Amino acid sequence: MFNNEAATISRATSISRASKHGSTVSRNQSLIKKNVAPQDLRPSDVLIERFVSWKAIVKQLISYFEGIADIENNIAKEYTKLGAVIQVPFRSGNQFLGEGGLQDVYYGIRDKTRVIADQHANLGRTIDSSIVQHLQKLHAEIKAHIKNVQNDTGKLATSVAKERELSGRMISELATSVSIFKNTPMSVTNKSDPYVANIAVMRQLQKQVHEENALQKSIIIMQQNSAHFEEGIVRAIQSAWQTYDEWRSRMTNSVQDTWHTMGRNMVSLAPDREWISFSARSDHLLDPETPLRNPETIQYPSKEDTSVIAVHTGHLERKKRFTRTYREAYYVLTPAGFLHEFSTSDPSQSGSQTPIFSLFLPACTLGPPSTPSSKSHKFHIEGRKDGTGTTKHGSFKLPMTGGQHAWSFRSRSHEDMMEWWNDVRMLCARYLVASEQMDRGGPVEAAVRSAGYISDEEDEEEDGSSVEEDQEDEDEDDLYQDADADVDDEDHKAPPSYSKPAKNSFNGTHQNGNATNKRRR
Repeated sequence: MFNNEAATISRATSISRASKHGSTVSRNQSLIKKNVAPQDLRPSDVLIERFVSWKAIVKQLISYFEGIADIENNIAKEYTKLGAVIQVPFRSGNQFLGEGGLQDVYYGIRDKTRVIADQHANLGRTIDSSIVQHLQKLHAEIKAHIKNVQNDTGKLATSVAKERELSGRMISELATSVSIFKNTPMSVTNKSDPYVANIAVMRQLQKQVHEENALQKSIIIMQQNSAHFEEGIVRAIQSAWQTYDEWRSRMTNSVQDTWHTMGRNMVSLAPDREWISFSARSDHLLDPETPLRNPETIQYPSKEDTSVIAVHTGHLERKKRFTRTYREAYYVLTPAGFLHEFSTSDPSQSGSQTPIFSLFLPACTLGPPSTPSSKSHKFHIEGRKDGTGTTKHGSFKLPMTGGQHAWSFRSRSHEDMMEWWNDVRMLCARYLVASEQMDRGGPVEAAVRSAGYISDEEDEEEDGSSVEEDQEDEDEDDLYQDADADVDDEDHKAPPSYSKPAKNSFNGTHQNGNATNKRRR
């Protein structure tokens, strides 16, 4: 018996420690476990343990709904902050319509967002004021029921324990009286008479049984009451959840309707409504029919000045000095006296702006053009004997070594070549004309040619060579004559002015009208 009682006490203690609020066993319950057999009082302990568990379960549900209420309140706060992000009316001046445009849609977004926040806040308040308070009331009722079980059964159990203890003591006294009577009959007193002792025991046992029956009836009634009370607990929990479900569904449907309303408002706005209104009231938008500007029509100072208009433009072939081959390029003859070479004639390309080769013609000498019967239509330009011939970019070549440059230019036709030659002639310091054609069909010339010797002119016609740079200075004096014969000192004369002559106006004379010397063979 004592082992069973110890096991019951240990089990009750472990359950008490496992409860959430650390509830303790009452003093009356302790008396029951100490003085009453477990099989008699166990139904009461089971009831107490069960409703202690119910109390913990309800407490968990209270905490759960409190958390939901906190979540809803926080959502409401965040939606309130989110609604404040939409700043209407717009602060962008008159960029948008005041009514019937995007600004009205944004008003709806702000207001509907606040409505959603209010709906979440209302749900949070409903949970706190209705569901949580209802469950807290249920929690208090469970706690009161546990206390009633402990009080009602505890008093009767204490009484039963006392009666059982008294019955055991009186039965011991009866046994003592019987032993004295059998061993020493003369020492028996009126109080120790076994008959009297047995009457007292029977009366005590009747009283004990009466108390035990009262305890049993009380426990049965408490079990029935506990069954009905537990049904009330379950119904209360179901009612709380049903209330939450209804409010949650109502709030969710309202929020969804609000979102759908915002979506319909946004979709109903025509994509071009704001732009049409903006373009109608704005004076700074360009008319789509406005023609694009043409850079050729732009007027600026000195645009029509004669010094910026090219004298002659076209393609020529220039002979390379070392490879002795011709390369075609685009050339421009300017009134300033420069013959510029460009990589391309397209003004949109980068190479059309900076010349890659330039000759300053007022400091150069122009050779005679080739005859119409020549295979190659070319002419030569040489630097001055005094070293003032030009090189690339128009810089002057100083007479450091006494050498000079010569350049050969070839055209596609004789007419094109003569146009270039006539225009270049007007800008060169001096120029040379060809002498009369000599008959070279005699036997001496034929013998020379048969021996492998050819003349300079024939050599130029075959390989397109320029005027040889190693000719003697004496021959150069015979070949060239200044364009201005009236001026003796070339270093003090100004560059000749240019007035473009009529095409094919070459007549074998200088620009000053003087006949040139013929080349002697």
